[in-house]
Amino acid sequence: MSVNLEYYKIFYYVAKHKSITLAAEELFISQPAVSQSIKQLENSIGGNLFLRTSKGVSLTPEGKVLYAYVSNGYEYIVLGENKFKELLALETGEIRIGASDMTLKFYLLPYLEEFHKLYPKVKVKVTNVPTPETLEYLHAGKIDFGVVSEPVNEYKGINTIPVSTIKDVFIANDKFSELKDKIIDLHELEKYPIICLENNTSARKYVDNFLKENGTKLNPEFELATSDLIVQFTKRSLGIGCVVRNFAEELIENGELFELNLKTSIPERNICIVTQDKMPISPAGSKLLNLLKHKY
Repeated sequence: MSVNLEYYKIFYYVAKHKSITLAAEELFISQPAVSQSIKQLENSIGGNLFLRTSKGVSLTPEGKVLYAYVSNGYEYIVLGENKFKELLALETGEIRIGASDMTLKFYLLPYLEEFHKLYPKVKVKVTNVPTPETLEYLHAGKIDFGVVSEPVNEYKGINTIPVSTIKDVFIANDKFSELKDKIIDLHELEKYPIICLENNTSARKYVDNFLKENGTKLNPEFELATSDLIVQFTKRSLGIGCVVRNFAEELIENGELFELNLKTSIPERNICIVTQDKMPISPAGSKLLNLLKHKY
């Protein structure tokens, strides 16, 4: 395009107001400058755009056609600029987060509640899947960032920021009361029915690796999709459950379940925020990330 875009902006305001004077006032430039710009535009495109009237100016038939296109384009530019400013001011926007049941329930949820109070117009979309899938979503650019639990598979360009700790424990009810006040060797667990998560979860991999390093391998009686189900199965005497302690904390406190006292306890692991180097994060996403990091 050989024509100065500023000419089209001035043309838009003159046509909109049907007045060179009003256009000059809105653009904060002189009337001669407006008239000169319109003349330059007419020379460039080879035709008259306005007719002078007693009340100001009116568009020629050709000018009306041009204005129909220019007005749409200019108004979309203004709309885009306003949307951009809204995003910067957190008056709109969307954050896409990946999180597992555990990281959502015991870490992320309070922060989302606080963020929503601060920025109620920002939409937050949470994809609730286990850690491996969250990492795949991040790698594919389907989410802005994830909140996951270790172990975290290494992907090139993915950053890991620890923000909290969790502890995996074995729990039981009074059906297994012989274990209640006993220090238990890991090998003893092989004699009991075990309830744990499915193989595709970070928690299951972490516990299995820990047991393997200590010469123990369990053959679970039940492999379930969620930790809440493990707690319910354990309450009903179907076996000894393996969960992150947070899921069973209330029932342990009120005595319905107890935590097994292992001779070699499972080390704590981290809840982490994961981001991708090549994925730009929106202003809203950056605000939420800063909130998460600041609280830690």
